[in-house]
Amino acid sequence: MQIRRKSFLALGGLAAGTTLLAACGGSNSDTGGGTGSDPSDGGGAGGGASAGRLVIWADEEKAPALEPSAKTWGEENGIEVVVEVVPGDELQANFITANQAGNGPDVTMGAHDWIGNLVQNGAISPVQLPSDVADTIAPVGIDAITYDSQTYGVPYAVETLALFANNELTDVAEPGTLEELISAGEAGGAENILSLPIGESGDPYHMQPIYTSAGGYLFGKDSEGNLDPSDLGVGKEGSLAAADKISELGEQGVLKNSITGDNSISLFAEGKAAYLISGPWALADVRDSGIDFTVSPVPGFEGMEPAAPFAGVNSFYVASNAANAGFAQQFMTDVATSPDVAQAMYEANPLPPVNLQLREEIATSDEHLMIFAEAAETADPMPAIPAMSAIWEPLGIAQANIVGGADPHPTMESAGEEIAAAIG
Repeated sequence: MQIRRKSFLALGGLAAGTTLLAACGGSNSDTGGGTGSDPSDGGGAGGGASAGRLVIWADEEKAPALEPSAKTWGEENGIEVVVEVVPGDELQANFITANQAGNGPDVTMGAHDWIGNLVQNGAISPVQLPSDVADTIAPVGIDAITYDSQTYGVPYAVETLALFANNELTDVAEPGTLEELISAGEAGGAENILSLPIGESGDPYHMQPIYTSAGGYLFGKDSEGNLDPSDLGVGKEGSLAAADKISELGEQGVLKNSITGDNSISLFAEGKAAYLISGPWALADVRDSGIDFTVSPVPGFEGMEPAAPFAGVNSFYVASNAANAGFAQQFMTDVATSPDVAQAMYEANPLPPVNLQLREEIATSDEHLMIFAEAAETADPMPAIPAMSAIWEPLGIAQANIVGGADPHPTMESAGEEIAAAIG
């Protein structure tokens, strides 16, 4: 299941000079121009990394922001840096294939929850972070790229969910509980109390704060603190309590199947919802709307667990078959110790940084973004284990059906059985 969230990195186009690699070696019309070559077959723009240059793969949204600072780094270190674009929805699979064939990049960008699959396929190498990395990178960033007690990347930005309040539609800008949120939304008379994307297929990413506050969990942990896919929480007691709460919110009209990833932000921006649960990608639309709004952490249910949204961390990874492994590791070290690359990307397209120095520098100029950065520190890093891929679709459909009136317990239990069978 695709996590249906609006990207906050959208730039609306590709920077001049950035190479576009087609995902499937098809016609150029599929990629908006470019070479039309498959990065896994060695064709097109350079055919992967070589001894004289450092090749970085990124999707069409991140590459334009990265390219200027990456090229500057290359000039300072005496190596040509080439940033090549691979469509985001196929970047991970193409990277694994190309790396195995020996014609992939030296470095790729990607989400931290790719790590389990990349490690399982032997596609990335551990990264030796500086000993003082805790002084330069926020804890959520370090936690996210740590897998089986090894660090596998360098994080540069984080995303999570927060609560937006339309101050014209509610007198409670920062509710302490979901119950207070509902009461205030009802009192304000808004068309929708809460805008949270569900649709017919569900959206476990956006539902996670509600699911966890009510006692649900996805995976337990083993004695060493690693996620344990054999301890599946979906279908167990906590998830059933969460199902009951989701059902109640559906009956109250607080959660609606009519609200989807396509209209959740616009409903709030158009003044048709008192509250919105979304991420930093919503800031531009909400600001452009001109409404008076407040951003705060997502509240949980009264007397239950705190709401714990996911934290998603964007990172750089070194390919296990990198032609320039030494330069790749040096690039990673410099990104980890200096805010330069993250700052250049922030200036091109603002997103919450994990670099602590950069956070201090922007704290007074972008208070809303900093609320997301702070909220991420108490969020749960999205599970990076391969078993997570079995979660999205069954859990999402179950949650959507429960909102729509399905019996909560058997619906959640059925989802758990389907997920367990897929994990094996």
